[in-house]
Amino acid sequence: MCSEISAGASLRMPDIEAGMTIRSLFSTVPLDPLELRILMEYAIGFSRVKLITHSDHPLTGEQAKALMDVVSRRVCGEPIAYITGKREFFGLSFAVCPDVLIPRPETELLVELALERLPDDGKMVDMGTGSGAIAIAIANERPDAHVFATDVSEKALNMATHNALALLKGKQTVHFSAGNWFYALKNVNETFDLIVSNPPYIDSKDDHLQKGDLRFEPVGALTDHADGLSALKILVSGAPSYLKQGGWLLMEHGYDQAEAVRSLLARAGFEEVQSWQDLAGIERVSGGRFAG
Repeated sequence: MCSEISAGASLRMPDIEAGMTIRSLFSTVPLDPLELRILMEYAIGFSRVKLITHSDHPLTGEQAKALMDVVSRRVCGEPIAYITGKREFFGLSFAVCPDVLIPRPETELLVELALERLPDDGKMVDMGTGSGAIAIAIANERPDAHVFATDVSEKALNMATHNALALLKGKQTVHFSAGNWFYALKNVNETFDLIVSNPPYIDSKDDHLQKGDLRFEPVGALTDHADGLSALKILVSGAPSYLKQGGWLLMEHGYDQAEAVRSLLARAGFEEVQSWQDLAGIERVSGGRFAG
């Protein structure tokens, strides 16, 4: 039994036993039906269609035990992506684990903006790549591009390398390097048309860090252990040394940080400084062009 229930909800731990039907589980298990369906697909190996066409299928003892395990983990708040080991992002199924941040739909905006600004045969680097989601998504869309990615975590780079091999299948290559921010590029004799990053930007005092899925994710990928702006400042100050003339720096940030990030970019001499809204209408990405 978990000591803490997810998102403050008063969910009870369900009893899942052999002989229960798939249909009955939707009225028995205290989870969102979509979440339950995903967990059933994972635990008992039925496709979405088979769950519908075999809704009166009675669970075997082995199936009941497997489903009870994953449902209990979810009721205790563990993210579904960590339970199933995967998360879809930009049309690709990424492997994830607690060593990396779970890719989120709002970050697809950063990929879209990057693709619009990356020239033919262009060079780009994803700083703090985590699972590799941003870099791999761009590489998958742009086989002509030269894609680099960095992370301070060797475990994250192992996961990103796995994802690149599994998803790109040799049609593109992402060049990974380890190190803290621009130190990771010390042996990379390149300048870039584009630098992108989804850095840790949550203020360390933000109580969201103790809620929901964030409780399970690597804290170093979420917060800078300060005001949420320190990594963004490092990126803005360091980028000019690695950008080609006219190159772009694009960064994801918090819901209330756009004005501060635009100010950082303007003071550093970037031009065409602006912010872009995600589908929820939140200014989620800010960037600027390096005049050189």
